[in-house]
Amino acid sequence: MSDKQKYIVEMVIFLFIILGIFFLNIIKKDEDISLAERRKLEKMPDISIDKILSGKFSDDFENYSLDQFVFRDNLRKIKNIFHLNVLKQKDVNGYFIEDEVIYKIEYPLKEYSILNASNKMNQIKDKYLNDTNKIYYSIIPDKSYFLKDNKKTHLLLDYDKLITIMNENLKDFNYINLFETLEIEDYYKTDTHWKQENLLKVAEKLSKEMNFYIDNNYEIKSAGDFLGVYYSQLGILGIKDELKYVVNDSIKNSVVYNVEKDKEESVYNKEELTSLDKYNFFLSGPTPLLKITNNISDNQKKLIVFRDSFGSSLIPLLISGYKEIYVVDTRYISTNLLGNYIDFNNSDVLFIYSTLLINQSSGLK
Repeated sequence: MSDKQKYIVEMVIFLFIILGIFFLNIIKKDEDISLAERRKLEKMPDISIDKILSGKFSDDFENYSLDQFVFRDNLRKIKNIFHLNVLKQKDVNGYFIEDEVIYKIEYPLKEYSILNASNKMNQIKDKYLNDTNKIYYSIIPDKSYFLKDNKKTHLLLDYDKLITIMNENLKDFNYINLFETLEIEDYYKTDTHWKQENLLKVAEKLSKEMNFYIDNNYEIKSAGDFLGVYYSQLGILGIKDELKYVVNDSIKNSVVYNVEKDKEESVYNKEELTSLDKYNFFLSGPTPLLKITNNISDNQKKLIVFRDSFGSSLIPLLISGYKEIYVVDTRYISTNLLGNYIDFNNSDVLFIYSTLLINQSSGLK
């Protein structure tokens, strides 16, 4: 074959690929959401003279075409694999992989944020709590904590300093150390959160320090495959998790009242298994205020938990120890409103926040 013939063949193949992709994009049905990226995708924008003249239609159409491009998710995966494995970048937009676990860089330590978190906790104590309360707090380490002995790793938070600052500013709180209770296997590979089925040791640690009962007669069930928020950023093939959950008699016989929605729900919300974030299966995800009532409890103990998203999967394991548990997320409700819903007297109070929230605490109200 002559050089001219080779050139013609190459041009025909190239045009065939370009036209093929073009026609595939035309006939491809638009998708509503990207499960990989856990977000809604752009739809075909409306056409109007004003939008065309202002340039808005052009911008909207570009976003739409990028979102609905055929093979988009596969191309994203190839791009990330190329950056990590071929170009040997340490991370892609702050995300990286070590031993088939996806991490996100959390750096540097923000002392002003740690002080803000501890100040918010002290404000709640001063406003609502008294001598009838037993007050505790715990810090949940993010996954990167377990890379502290890995010499190849990225920049890490100074976790010792974070704990020191918190302890110095929370003198009236009883600190329960969870750092040495946990290990990297207790966290999802593809997500920021911890695995509920591995948290029984955490619940036992809390029960010992806070003096409440834990029901160890439980069953672990599966809710299917789980691809977490970190997977959505990298989309690397071959890394996935399984969403498991714990069931015991107390969990089965409890009712969750969602104050915001003014309705009763179950501890595990199966409707969330088809949502963009399956982790919301636990206590219906981000919620300002919940009241959990244990209908088979033989005590009148009450617990008030101030938490972030990590608490969603932990709190069900604490239900057996209490008649009532109030679950508060002050990212979504003002602390000034809490007195309208909660009688704080004669209750245990637990503040349990992840290092991720403490180091980014501006969202606390």
